[in-house]
Amino acid sequence: MQQIINFLIRNRYLLLFLLLEIIALFFVIQSHSYHKSKFISSSNSIVGGIYTKTNNISNYFSLAKENHQLAEENTNLRNLLARRNSTIDSVIHKVTDTIYHQEYHYITAKIINNSYAKRNNYLTINKGLKHGIHKDMGVILPNGIVGVIQDVSQNFATILSLLNENSKINVGVKNNNHFGTLAWNGKSYEEAQLLDFPRRAALKIGDTIVTGGKSVLFPEGIPVGIIKSLNLRNNYYENITITLLTDMSNLGYVYVVNNIDKKEIENLEKKHE
Repeated sequence: MQQIINFLIRNRYLLLFLLLEIIALFFVIQSHSYHKSKFISSSNSIVGGIYTKTNNISNYFSLAKENHQLAEENTNLRNLLARRNSTIDSVIHKVTDTIYHQEYHYITAKIINNSYAKRNNYLTINKGLKHGIHKDMGVILPNGIVGVIQDVSQNFATILSLLNENSKINVGVKNNNHFGTLAWNGKSYEEAQLLDFPRRAALKIGDTIVTGGKSVLFPEGIPVGIIKSLNLRNNYYENITITLLTDMSNLGYVYVVNNIDKKEIENLEKKHE
């Protein structure tokens, strides 16, 4: 308290000068409409700038909540679309008896741990058994695929990343009936390799690679990547490299895919093994 008093005494002339300046400025603004309008305009600009900064900060901290809400809404829309397609396909199936349909259900999850620079990479999500997550479910994004559920606890699950030497995913060429396998050579997290594509596939640089129809893990036709380079030898392609559409180094919310017909299909196919 004594220090404050000493400060006021020591700077009394300066403080008095500032006080008189403020009073003089106040009377000038009040008595002249031009100065008054300029002052109001300036103050509005300053206050508006403060409000803008405050709003930007508030929006930044609310992004996580908004992203979660958007992911949930997208999941609901996917499920609605899947049910709609299921109804349409069921009607067609009854008429033609030739169309086989797989029904999918989607669950939103958030990536809480992600590795992409190792030879064998895994991810962790914040959903588990009690949320309907089980082993061997596909994990996707709106613009690509992420991997396959590997291990599950009550509240969490790990994903075998497509950036893993044990990852082998059935893929095909968009608007083409030929299929092959998506694998990873352990080099760049931005690229992957294609295996087992025959000469008749007529691949070319720039072709879009999508999930194939032979997998029970992923819906058919999800974009995976774009062919970057390839070689043709002895009627078979080799060294086919694609640029992945999924940025595996920057993952937030994902969709876990539950193929409701998966067990029935696998049980039927086991009879022929």
